[in-house]
Amino acid sequence: MVLGKVKSFTVSYDCLNDSNVPVFSSGDSVSGRVVIEVTGEIRVKSLKIHAKGFAKVRWTESRNAGSNTAYTQNYTEEVEYLNHKDILIGHERDDDNSEEGLTTIHSGRHEYAFSLELPQTPLATSFEGKHGSVRYWVKAELHRPWLLPMKTKKEFTVFEHIDINTPLLLSPQAGTKDKTLCCWFCTSGPISLSAKIERKGYTPGESIQIFAEIENCSSRMVVPKSAIYQTQTFYAKGKMKEVKQLVANLRGESLSSGKTETWSGKMLKIPPVSPSILDCSIIRVEYSLMVYVDIPGAINLSLNLPLVIGTIPLHPFGSRTSSVSSQCSMTMSWLALPERPEAPPSYAEIVTDEQRQSSLDVASAREELDGPLFAYIHEFRFQPPPLYSEIDPNPDQASCTEERRLDACPSR
Repeated sequence: MVLGKVKSFTVSYDCLNDSNVPVFSSGDSVSGRVVIEVTGEIRVKSLKIHAKGFAKVRWTESRNAGSNTAYTQNYTEEVEYLNHKDILIGHERDDDNSEEGLTTIHSGRHEYAFSLELPQTPLATSFEGKHGSVRYWVKAELHRPWLLPMKTKKEFTVFEHIDINTPLLLSPQAGTKDKTLCCWFCTSGPISLSAKIERKGYTPGESIQIFAEIENCSSRMVVPKSAIYQTQTFYAKGKMKEVKQLVANLRGESLSSGKTETWSGKMLKIPPVSPSILDCSIIRVEYSLMVYVDIPGAINLSLNLPLVIGTIPLHPFGSRTSSVSSQCSMTMSWLALPERPEAPPSYAEIVTDEQRQSSLDVASAREELDGPLFAYIHEFRFQPPPLYSEIDPNPDQASCTEERRLDACPSR
């Protein structure tokens, strides 16, 4: 019998999104197929899959141990997030070359489905950095007797979602700084900078509205600028390595001495970038907006406003102002007054003549026992309130009372 050959050996995923890109998050089910295409027949001991996900950092530093001695120090660290194994064909033991328990795969295309659950705990977002990465993949191994195992691997993307519709990420960010330039014994006027953005959280593709005011009281020509920076921080063996990269920037108009420039919502668009990674113990990815004044021949005057790049975009009613106003409108809908208030019920609709007459009868009977006080209280219990009038029915009493008050208070 002529043994067949494996023509192709691949891993594919069942993508649930429209872009047909395998993207998952913690708690999701990852499903797919191992596809084997053979010509002729092959005999297989086992077909296994191994799903793995981990964050890993690595960098080296040169050290001097003496005048002519140098060595390299390696820094590595790894955090595992996923480790899942499964057998699609055959059995666990495949180290022997016996002919027992083999599975025959006939000529053609064959698909073997697999499925696994990602952990419910937070996972680090897939990331590729200069000194580290976060990767997830499924690797398939095809074991046949008397042959080396065939291996194939395909990565998938994990996004740990960051919802920017939270009070912390919807809070405005602002700052103010100034700087005085000195040259020997000469001191020029100050350069002042104030900047503000509407919120801290954004998603890729959004534009940041920058509100700023730059005042140049120095003798030099300055240029206001703004830039978004990504900071990658890697941790291993108690050490850290930091990499800062420019993401996007813009330039304002040159500002001569004594001039002021105002940015009323200048737009800076965020390009497609990786979301912030804030929960991984060995890799951290952060963003910041730097608004600064480029000063020739001196250190720039700069403001750093922190940013968080999320995955869940701003809801139409997700801003703090709209959320508060919507809550207020809901509350006011319960407390709102009608356009035309209804008239109160008449006294006759509440207290009948029988109730009032019986009250008076009881009051006159109790007066002999308890005195006039009980009769006074009980009698007014069912009496109608006095009619409102802007004319005082007892003007003499009111004037006497006012005179007594004036006599009691000394003049100032």
